[in-house]
Amino acid sequence: MDQIKIGRFIAERRKSVGLTQMQLAEKLNITDRAVSKWETGKAMPDSSIMLELCDILGITVNDLLCGKVVLMENYNKELEKNLLETVKQKQEADKRLLRIEILMGVVFVGIMLSACVIAAYAQIADWLRIVLILIGMIPILVAIPFLIRIEQTAGYYECRICGHKYVPKFKSVFFAMHMGRTRYMKCPECQKKSWQKKVISKD
Repeated sequence: MDQIKIGRFIAERRKSVGLTQMQLAEKLNITDRAVSKWETGKAMPDSSIMLELCDILGITVNDLLCGKVVLMENYNKELEKNLLETVKQKQEADKRLLRIEILMGVVFVGIMLSACVIAAYAQIADWLRIVLILIGMIPILVAIPFLIRIEQTAGYYECRICGHKYVPKFKSVFFAMHMGRTRYMKCPECQKKSWQKKVISKD
């Protein structure tokens, strides 16, 4: 999706209905800065207010995502194109999140190992060794819930038994045995436990 084109379209429609950025922002209970970011292509409207925005501007969500008023004869074609683009963008965002998860994991494990090595070989008091090890462990302990949240929400898990792809609950991922990104969980579709691998696409 072309955010610059969409931004220009929002500005054009806003002016056509006689609203300033401030007035549109007030109707949506947001800041005029947010509207400005949309219109300059720096951000997209949040999905939670997209329908209300379209209603105010007198357009459809499909029009908004296309950055133009879509004629009825082209409607289904443009809708399909937008849906495919949205799926593609989600997949790319999920891949980025999973790369960030790996990077964060490596950094925090590195910090912990460095603290343990220093504590093991440095000529320091025993109580200081314990403090150093605890300090080294704090970043990874704090990061674990965040890393698991990424693991839970980015992409899907695929049941080895029935092939069902789904986003599990945080609790299921947190307590599941795992090897890398493969976790032993119960499938909500077939209700059987198996080693389920992480996949990006639902296709």
